[in-house]
Amino acid sequence: MKTFLEQLKEKVLVFDGATGSTLQTYGLTADDFGGKELEGCNEYLVKSKPEVVTKLHSYFLEAGADVIETNSFGSASIVLTEYNIANLDYELSKRAAELAKAVAKEFSTDMKPRFVAGSIGPTTKLPSLGHITFDDMEESYYRQMSGLFDGGVDLFCIETCQDLLQIKCALSAADRIFRDKKRKLPVIVSVTVETMGTMLMGTDISAALTVIEPYDIVDIIGMNCATGPKEMEENIRYLCHNSPKNVFCMPNAGIPENISGKAHYHLSPDEMEKWATLFVKDFGVKVVGGCCGTNAEHIKKLSEVSERISPAERKWNYASSVASLYGTATMTIDPAPVLVGERCNANGSRQFKNLLEKEDYDAMVNMAKEQVKEGAHILDICVAYVGRDEVRDMTEVIKRFNTAVTLPLMIDSTEVNVIETALKLYAGRAIINSINFEEGTVKADKILTLAKRFGAAVVALSIDEEGQAYEFDKKVAIAKRIRDHAVKVHNFREEDLIFDTLTFPLGSGQEDLRKSGMNTINAIREIKKIMPKCKTILGLSNCSFGLSPHIRHVLNSVFLHYAIEAGLDMVIVHAGKIMPLYKIDEKGRELCTDLIFDNRLYEEAGK
Repeated sequence: MKTFLEQLKEKVLVFDGATGSTLQTYGLTADDFGGKELEGCNEYLVKSKPEVVTKLHSYFLEAGADVIETNSFGSASIVLTEYNIANLDYELSKRAAELAKAVAKEFSTDMKPRFVAGSIGPTTKLPSLGHITFDDMEESYYRQMSGLFDGGVDLFCIETCQDLLQIKCALSAADRIFRDKKRKLPVIVSVTVETMGTMLMGTDISAALTVIEPYDIVDIIGMNCATGPKEMEENIRYLCHNSPKNVFCMPNAGIPENISGKAHYHLSPDEMEKWATLFVKDFGVKVVGGCCGTNAEHIKKLSEVSERISPAERKWNYASSVASLYGTATMTIDPAPVLVGERCNANGSRQFKNLLEKEDYDAMVNMAKEQVKEGAHILDICVAYVGRDEVRDMTEVIKRFNTAVTLPLMIDSTEVNVIETALKLYAGRAIINSINFEEGTVKADKILTLAKRFGAAVVALSIDEEGQAYEFDKKVAIAKRIRDHAVKVHNFREEDLIFDTLTFPLGSGQEDLRKSGMNTINAIREIKKIMPKCKTILGLSNCSFGLSPHIRHVLNSVFLHYAIEAGLDMVIVHAGKIMPLYKIDEKGRELCTDLIFDNRLYEEAGK
């Protein structure tokens, strides 16, 4: 019999309808739930009233569903704790899977195999608001998913997601299970976009896609709950036009209306059929189903759509991007470059360092917001400062920046534990700054492993066991070595690697740095030629280190111009202090160009 993913290649697959609102029609009493203290805990019905759960599954399978979801939406310990049965998380999850699998097996045929999706809800906690730690939420998900896996589910459906950090916790747990069990299951991640047009935390659909897309274990991305298909249309269109992964859509039967204290759903099965036809035929949606308020008649109509309509062939257009909790920034723009704000760095900004010493976090947030106004696209965050606890400082800063700053963050640290701390607190898709091969591959391996776990992109410096690379050939060789190692050993994607060919002070008078600017620019050009999917970045201000402020602004601006011509994608810079070339006098441009490309002798500089 075909697997879920094999069947998905051949036809649109149909999920079942509403679990909660269907169970409400069965007239269940407190005794059915196992007593007054458990009333309303649908997940406990697999133990107290398994025949009701079996009836529910059969109801939707008879209507034509290809996939039924386990009665485990809230079987994580985080939710069950409210009923004082947190210790039953594994048991209830496993039993839910076993019940669903038994019914699915009865209905399966070679022509129409039936599958069981392990339902994994958002719990009742939002980690981005500090309700729970990453580790605690991941552990709760791990136990729930372990029960579902051991009970025999065919896939995981992480659904009704409201917080991007919650999604990361769930995916980290799933990845851990697949490694422990030595077998991967298909994974669906489905977000819930509220009537105001964003997820509960204010996340738009582009940010959700950007955070989820890099995870290798995710096979399908979609939406469910909160609204009907009409309200989902634009976001489903966006996913179909931009997601490299298959798209899932499970709407409510319209937006509920409160009548006498009860939710009533008014979208008819025929209307559901009309919307499903649009989503499948015109947009290319591959998996459909029904959420709150949908019954067997809705699922029957969806099944008819899946039998008679083939999905449109999608031509998706996804640009490698990073994201904050709220929105997205691509890692390449036209015209280049992407501007990475450098001011929230305790090593490069005296103001930020002073605020860190005072622990004036509100002022730090304001500094970040100032860079938004200055035109930055991404913010570099570094709190490393001698004599202070970097883990503690990073924790305090990222907690606040996560919800208060709209731009994506670059986590800048040399310490693995600091990077991990930041990633466990950050809901968006971050960039890690940085890795190098100064200690061989050992430390880089730890950071690349973190990057894969949290879906982050990574800056790679032109440094190996022999130190910083000054020569052109050495810069390129190190980049190729890092690329090969990251791709072959860690299954890293080229487009998620950002190479920094390093800038050195051009005004120092050091003989060995005379050609460093030219070598850096030429290395950018060569890396973009041989690794076109990779990105390039520079910490620009180092090229003018030691010069007067005005000269620094001029040299930085001219250097940036030539780096962009060579193919530079991103630059770490004070965005407000870059000058367009037309504002620099001809003599100034000429002197800077000569300095960068070593076109004259040093003793001529004062003439």
